[in-house]
Amino acid sequence: MYNEKNKELEAAGYHIWGDTDPYENMLGPFFMKEKEDGTHKSAYWTSPCHANSGGALHGGFLMSFADFALFAIAKKDLTEAGGVTVGFNSEFISAGKPGALVEADGEILRAAKSLIFVRGMITSDGEPIMSFSGVLKKLRN
Repeated sequence: MYNEKNKELEAAGYHIWGDTDPYENMLGPFFMKEKEDGTHKSAYWTSPCHANSGGALHGGFLMSFADFALFAIAKKDLTEAGGVTVGFNSEFISAGKPGALVEADGEILRAAKSLIFVRGMITSDGEPIMSFSGVLKKLRN
């Protein structure tokens, strides 16, 4: 669900990856922006549809956003064929509120021949709400 506030992200140089993932596009679409080191920071303005029954951001939404962020962080090391997630870990630190900006940033720990190891953090209004890590398998062209 596209939130009109995401136009602010576009104005700040963020862009969507493309129309290649129907699930992520249904949740978002999510945005990313290249940093000086070649990795990408991810961002998205949430809305009430991303909440759980307790009124906080749904954990499944945050894990989906983190999975997108894994690929954004590792984008420079992925082939044209892309990759798949073969391992994913997350820890919820605090509750995020719907209507807030969520951002994900991280680092590549190791980029091997066929695997990329990544870790990152999701923040909401500048406060950490979830840490995550994952292993991506590069697909062959």
